[in-house]
Amino acid sequence: MSDVVEESKFVSKQVDSKLGNKKYLKELQRLHVELVRLQEWVVHTGAKVCIVLEGRDGAGKGGTIKAITERVSPRVFRVVALPAPTEREKSQMYFQRDMPHFPAAGEVVIFDRSWYNRAGVERVMGFCTEAQAQEFLTTVPSVERAIVHSGVILIKYWLDVSPEEQTRRLENRIEDERKVWKLSPMDLESYRRWYDYSRARDDMLAKTDIDVAPWYVVRSDDKKRARLNIVSHLLSLIPYEPVARAKVKLPKRQKSDGYRDPECACMLVPERF
Repeated sequence: MSDVVEESKFVSKQVDSKLGNKKYLKELQRLHVELVRLQEWVVHTGAKVCIVLEGRDGAGKGGTIKAITERVSPRVFRVVALPAPTEREKSQMYFQRDMPHFPAAGEVVIFDRSWYNRAGVERVMGFCTEAQAQEFLTTVPSVERAIVHSGVILIKYWLDVSPEEQTRRLENRIEDERKVWKLSPMDLESYRRWYDYSRARDDMLAKTDIDVAPWYVVRSDDKKRARLNIVSHLLSLIPYEPVARAKVKLPKRQKSDGYRDPECACMLVPERF
C-alpha cells in the first residue's frame, strides 16, 4: 500500500480553524488559471487524463468536481456520473459500461464514482456476491495497468470524511430544500452501515493501491481545504507546460450601414430584479 494511504489511517483530523472564504477564493482563482493551462496542454499534446473520485455520501465529491470544472471547457473536461446499471449492463463484463467513457486524446474525464461501486455500495448492499466482489478486487490492478499502458494518466482519490461531519452534512441535506434531492433511501442505508463501508473501503484500498495508479486519500472535513488540496495535488501529478498563445486583440466592428434595432415583437422576460 502506498505511503499516502498508510499515513492517513483514515482519520479526518483537520486543523481546528476553517479556511476563510476570502483566502479560499484567492487560492482557487490561482489554481483555476493553472487548470486552464493544463487544459491547453492536454488539447495541444493529445494527453488523456482520467480522474476517479470516490468516498462516502457527503464526502464532498460534487463540490470538488465543481471546483475543478467551473472555469474550463466541458468539451475537454467531461464528468461521468453513471446511474445504476440496466439489466443489459448487468450481464456485461463488469468494466464494459465504463470503458466507452474513458478519455480520448485531448480529454480529461472525471468519474463521480466509478467501477469501484462494486467494491463499495454493491458489495455492502448485497447487489453482488462476495465472490464477485473479490474477483473484481483481484482483476482491477490488471485492468488499470492496461489503462495506464494505453497512455492514460489515471489518478484516484478517496475523500475521507469523519462520521461527525458526515452526519452534519446529511442533516443539512434534510433541512435545505436546495439539497434534498441529494439524499436517497440508499444514502440513508449507507449511513447506517458506516462500519460495513469502512471494512469494504479498507479492503478496496489495500488490494487496488498499485504503483502505476495509487490511491490518494484526502481529508475532507473542511471542504474548502480539501478542494484546494486536490486541485493543487492533481496539477502536481501531470507534467503539463504552458502552451504558447497568439496575442488576442478585438477587431473593429463593422459599420452599421443604416441598420437599426427593430421593434421586438417577442415576449420579454419580466424584469423583476
